[in-house]
Amino acid sequence: MARVVSRFLLLLTLLLFGGSASAVEDTASEPAHVRTGHTEISGPRPSATEPPVADTGRDAPPPADAPRVAGEEQLKLPPVAAGFSTYDGGWFHISYYPSSRERIEPLIVAADEAKRNLEEWLGRPVLAKVRIDVARTPGEMATLAPRGAPYPEYASGVAYSELGLVLLTLTPRFPNENFDLAQVFRHELAHVALADAVGPHPIPRWFNEGFAVTASGETSFERMGTLMSATLSDRLLPLSQVERSFPSDENKASIAYAEAADVVRFLIRREDRHRFRALVAELGQGRTLDTAAREAYGVDLVSLEHEWREEVAKRYTFWPILCSGTVIWAGMIGLFVWGWRRRRTRSRATLARWARDEAREDDVRRLDENARIHIVLQRAPSEITTPIPTAPASEIEVPRVQHDGTWHTLH
Repeated sequence: MARVVSRFLLLLTLLLFGGSASAVEDTASEPAHVRTGHTEISGPRPSATEPPVADTGRDAPPPADAPRVAGEEQLKLPPVAAGFSTYDGGWFHISYYPSSRERIEPLIVAADEAKRNLEEWLGRPVLAKVRIDVARTPGEMATLAPRGAPYPEYASGVAYSELGLVLLTLTPRFPNENFDLAQVFRHELAHVALADAVGPHPIPRWFNEGFAVTASGETSFERMGTLMSATLSDRLLPLSQVERSFPSDENKASIAYAEAADVVRFLIRREDRHRFRALVAELGQGRTLDTAAREAYGVDLVSLEHEWREEVAKRYTFWPILCSGTVIWAGMIGLFVWGWRRRRTRSRATLARWARDEAREDDVRRLDENARIHIVLQRAPSEITTPIPTAPASEIEVPRVQHDGTWHTLH
């Protein structure tokens, strides 16, 4: 029954987020940007009348937390910040302020496993050499960026894949941000790993960001709610528009981000893991995503999108039934009846326990009384014989008789 209650609470949570895609992300403090978790997605806004374009990924900007460094051959890896300590993990080096060692330790422990998982998904060795600089605050993280390299203002983690550099912050940008340092670490490593696997060839932004979300193990009720709402209201975006829809509109950006993560999850399913590796290999040969999909999955990207939409529909089409007023009221009444019966059962158990306690107390009292009687009966006769009281001699009445008018005492 507890599982039923938890599922009902989950339903109510999804209802709160599923009413409108615009309620998914709080963008009040982020004009012209859409912040999703620890990343911020931004870019040029297309015209409202601009027609959809094919998703080649060649001209669209990369994710904001994985910027493409123009002219990286002239850039050099900046030196480790003054006063920072460095841990040598072989393929990775982590620099951090000495007082932050306790926060850094979990990243050191998890690094090798994260690398193995990424190599398994991508089907090739990646992350040969990576440096991770961990700042104490977002402001300090900005000072660690390479000179002349783009820096996303709102990100809590940045990956400069061409330089093999990852920047992290121990403090989230926003006080109420859902911040998990280990997830941000895996997310940025995934950007670097995908760039290593594909090489200098462009990667569609939605594919890049979706892979990072999937590889980092991020979960989000907001994303689930957005995807459910878009599915039920028939507002899912064609993949050919997802690339441009990231920055164009807040509502569409939320849908695009949720779709990107879910499409990559669909492509990287266990039964299709080998096909995903082949897809990445094709991208590494300079193929477009559509061509790579044909070679790896045997169908074009449009067909894969159709299969994904069918899978999403199966996952979410039962929600309208559950979300209907009748079912909700029935669920609430069921919870009320369940709570009443549970309370009544608990009250009966309490009364029965009190009755057992009183019976035990009565038995103890009877045993005590029987024990006292037994002790009295076992005493010596002299102790229990009651002496016969004797009256004083003056109080003993002596028989008398009357003779010739005079009373005489008998002796």
